[in-house]
Amino acid sequence: MTGQEGPPPAVDVTVPHPARINDYWLGGENHFDVDRSAGEQVLAAFPRMRELTRLSRQFAGRVVRYMVEEAGLRQFLDVGTGMPVAGNTHQVAQGIAPECRVVYVDHDPLVLARADALLAGSSQGAADYIHADAHDPDRILSYASRTLDLDQPVGVMLMGILGHVTRYAEARAIAGRLMQDLPVGSHLAIRDGTDTDEAYRTAMQEYGKSGAAPYQLRSPQEISRYFARLELVEPGVVPCPLWRPADDADVTTGTSVPVLGGVARKSE
Repeated sequence: MTGQEGPPPAVDVTVPHPARINDYWLGGENHFDVDRSAGEQVLAAFPRMRELTRLSRQFAGRVVRYMVEEAGLRQFLDVGTGMPVAGNTHQVAQGIAPECRVVYVDHDPLVLARADALLAGSSQGAADYIHADAHDPDRILSYASRTLDLDQPVGVMLMGILGHVTRYAEARAIAGRLMQDLPVGSHLAIRDGTDTDEAYRTAMQEYGKSGAAPYQLRSPQEISRYFARLELVEPGVVPCPLWRPADDADVTTGTSVPVLGGVARKSE
């Protein structure tokens, strides 16, 4: 495990944390009363939140599968990992190509405590965990270079993390810095909530009132601009269920999902 110096930080069970709240919405067990309470506040305002969380996880799985099978990537940097659940990035990637190498990044101490579940990768590949904050992309890249060859293409995953960066300019700068020195052929995948649904906006206001790190909803145009100077992969930036859905998927309500996702390739 890289990126962890000194004793593990203490888990604060008095303040709700995004990773643990998402775990609650997904039906996991790695959360506390304070996280459940915050999660229920959001559900009261926006009952579809569990569905959105599930659809977002499914989007991430399809992204990884695309990157391995079609883009040929064998290295991944997953920033804002969250709690270990079925279908983690390394499980999907190594299930297709066992030699894949994955570095996870999160700053919740409970995620660190559960990192063993994340690090159970294949013997041919590697899975590592960095305890770090998304606000410090230079530190993330420095530690990631111990496991990944940053001279070779990398798939950077930012699933729901940029909304926790209050200033939009900084969120764009983080995405840009993570991609800046990576070689041609690297890919950036982003998923974040959009401000197009009134009930969802109300729910995220309740989320902020709960004491959890605020989550900033952004316009579709702002989310699309994260991919500036990169080559978008079809079908572009779309509601998550509509991004390369499985052949048997029901996407009839996909356009109403206020969570957008996209993938882009570094071509120069």
